Amino acid sequence: MKELVLLMTAVILSLAAVGAIIRIAIGPSLLDRVLASDVLLAILGAALAIDMAMNRHLNNLVLLVALAVIGFVGSVTFARFVADRRDQGNDS
Repeated sequence: MKELVLLMTAVILSLAAVGAIIRIAIGPSLLDRVLASDVLLAILGAALAIDMAMNRHLNNLVLLVALAVIGFVGSVTFARFVADRRDQGNDS
């Protein structure tokens, strides 16, 4: 039963990763690409968490926290960048 659940989660995460990579490649706007890369980081984090849960270890915990911080900082940075561009557009 454990192997079946692992296989199902692997398939679902793989399909989600392929969808995110496609969105990164052909996304019509920069916002689509940034959101897809954030989703890809979340998928990678979920895969690491599933690996740690299935094998009962915490070896990848530091990497998981680093991915979460990178995803958060990247999203906030992009949001600030977009907000600054909109503020400059309203001033002119």
